Amino acid sequence: MFEPEITPELIERHGLNNSEYDLLLKIIDREPTFTELGIFSAMWNEHCSYKSSKKWLRLLPTKGKNVICGPGENAGIVDIGDNQAVVFKMESHNHPSYIEPHQGAATGVGGILRDVFTMGARPVAAMNALSFGELSHPRTKELVHGVVEGIGGYGNSFGVPTVGGEIRFDKSYNGNCLVNAFAAGLVDHDMIFYSAASGVGMPVVYLGAKTGRDGVGGATMASAEFDDTIEEKRPTVQVGDPFTEKRLLEACLELMRTDAVISIQDMGAAGLTCSAVEMGDKGNLGIKLNLDLVPTREENMSAYEMMLSESQERMLMVLKPEKEAQCRAIFEKWDLDFAIVGETISEDLFIIQHNGEIKAQVPLKALSGNSPEYDRSWKAPAKANPLPETKEFNPIEGLQSLINSPNYCSKQWVFQQYDSQVMADTKITPGSGAGLVRVHGTKKELAFTADVTPRYVKADPFIGGKQAVAEAFRNLCAVGAKPIAATDNLNFGNPEKPEIMGQLVLAIKGITEAAEKLEMPIVSGNVSLYNETDGEPILPTPTIGAVGLLNEDEEPILNSINSGDLLLVVGETSGHLGQSAIFNEMFDLQGGAPPNVDLIAEKQNGHFILNNRELINACTDLSDGGIALAAFELAEMGNIGMEIEISDSATLFGEDQARYVIASNFDQAEALFVNAREEGVVISKIGTLGGNKIKFGEFYSGKEKLFNSFRTSFAEIFN
Repeated sequence: MFEPEITPELIERHGLNNSEYDLLLKIIDREPTFTELGIFSAMWNEHCSYKSSKKWLRLLPTKGKNVICGPGENAGIVDIGDNQAVVFKMESHNHPSYIEPHQGAATGVGGILRDVFTMGARPVAAMNALSFGELSHPRTKELVHGVVEGIGGYGNSFGVPTVGGEIRFDKSYNGNCLVNAFAAGLVDHDMIFYSAASGVGMPVVYLGAKTGRDGVGGATMASAEFDDTIEEKRPTVQVGDPFTEKRLLEACLELMRTDAVISIQDMGAAGLTCSAVEMGDKGNLGIKLNLDLVPTREENMSAYEMMLSESQERMLMVLKPEKEAQCRAIFEKWDLDFAIVGETISEDLFIIQHNGEIKAQVPLKALSGNSPEYDRSWKAPAKANPLPETKEFNPIEGLQSLINSPNYCSKQWVFQQYDSQVMADTKITPGSGAGLVRVHGTKKELAFTADVTPRYVKADPFIGGKQAVAEAFRNLCAVGAKPIAATDNLNFGNPEKPEIMGQLVLAIKGITEAAEKLEMPIVSGNVSLYNETDGEPILPTPTIGAVGLLNEDEEPILNSINSGDLLLVVGETSGHLGQSAIFNEMFDLQGGAPPNVDLIAEKQNGHFILNNRELINACTDLSDGGIALAAFELAEMGNIGMEIEISDSATLFGEDQARYVIASNFDQAEALFVNAREEGVVISKIGTLGGNKIKFGEFYSGKEKLFNSFRTSFAEIFN
């Protein structure tokens, strides 16, 4: 088969710079074959190698008393007691979702589910964090429809509940939407599987669906900026089949019960290349593959295409040879391919054979463990402009501006397209705080949330990184769950620009400090860079996905909204309006510093909520929109009015951190004040639930008008 000449243009198209290509030549001591060029391109891009971020990711706290497995595997694993563990991770599928929104988002869900069940865990929950451009942009509505349909179509068909997430809109995402997918599963300690190969001469087995040409070069495309050639990249987007993935899940879990698996790895970014290289690298072994044995669904596929295809629903396994017949029978039963395509070898080599020829023979370690690593120059971004002086405004009009915005109105239009109740263990569904799922067969529960405030990160990446972790901590505490660990999805622009690299470095430092102080180790994650179009970067968006645990003797806070309950605020309020949602939505102003994050106060106030759960009927953390929006959302949840005694704009809409709004009856509130005084926690009464009005001081509106705006705004925009 014809192979193109290796030219400077071809090297550039493969994302390798001059110094990287020179290093490649030094490693193999000759010009690469076309297949070898593709393999190095795939393994040395940002998406697979983390070459710009590795240095800084080492700062993150990854260990803790309950951590079984931290970063480096397909997903993190955290002990939840009783010989059980939760397995979870978050990953981006940003570039594919902008090019082909339905399939890009769907295969993002499929990929993160495989990361979980390749560890031996059955998926029990999914979330997503989505960022889109401004409503006036010609592609925004198409992208929202396609992404939501893709997520719902794949997750619903596979049979995993989508229990939470977030959606935002900002002009910085006009040319580069973000689709961050999270999945979590449950596994017994003695059924955990890892990806490190072991043993020389062990069979390397291909499992699942056949290989096609979809997704060829996807990982390399995900590590490049967009420009006006975007339509040419459409063939690099994978196509997913959730029903095949469901069969693959069941076949893999059945296979794992046979004691046949030495190691197993899903085929995600860079497909067969990355999965084989990672298994060999972690086990300090080489891998030899014969591509004549790879199941394909298209004729005359080249070695290059087979090695770089990102066709979905595929796994790679190192097998105990005596178990071959038993394992083959399992996959035949599930109507999936099972093919021995290679073997482990003692030499540090990655050898690819096809049609009787060696198409690639390169040092395996050079592709992964010894891949390039950069210490890029960085600088702290300029401070945000000061906040302009603004006059007092009618707080009802302020609230109306928030609840009419797609950023802060109800997202039921989205959530109702996701099956949140499949498996029948979901206790809190999307839109009501952190998602809550029963640990089947026990009285334990797991809570899940995804959080970040990108405008804070842009204004001050260090504080913004801290705040993302702190908000995730608060969201878990607000449903009564003790935060136990987190995953991150670090979405940034071009790291070759010092100011963008500065955002990444400082955000990681902020995440590190908060994760350490709040005892939420980062056990898995993903970095997505080059999120730029024509040189315009996205807002820095380091999404934090976090998991909390309720033990068998702990009741969740399920938001029982009762007329006559008092509304209380836990935490200090100073009225911080810098980078606030109200100024952004009402006045299109983004000035000032973000609110300070006091991690001691965060921990103290969060533990106060957990320790006093029996005195709290409803709870929500305070973040975007401050007291006004949080109290309104509680009232709307119970379909009753509220009267807040405050009318001062800064007090109502300020976004001071480490705060919660809670609802309690009079006797409960009295006990809360006593306990708060004993623990040194600030608590104050701000109003009452009940009636037919939404009232701030002397300003009010009928509740039905505001509730209707909140509930229908999103659907009116996107229907």
